[in-house]
Amino acid sequence: MIEVKYFGAVAEKTNCPTEKVPLGNLSLEQLLNDLDKKYQLNTLSFSIAINQKIVPKTTDYELKSNDIIALLPPFAGG
Repeated sequence: MIEVKYFGAVAEKTNCPTEKVPLGNLSLEQLLNDLDKKYQLNTLSFSIAINQKIVPKTTDYELKSNDIIALLPPFAGG
């Protein structure tokens, strides 16, 4: 299992702050595609963190058991 955490507008769109996802042989790209089909996230802007490290959406990361994926709202400087 992996855990997906949602923040900001993504949490509002999914209507939940977190969910567990069965792992299987799942890559980050496949996870994002599955979540987009489920929640239509393509209209939102968000960053992705894997185990508290920001990664590009284009990263071909093979997810591992107990990974924590966070979908974060855009950051504002200040």
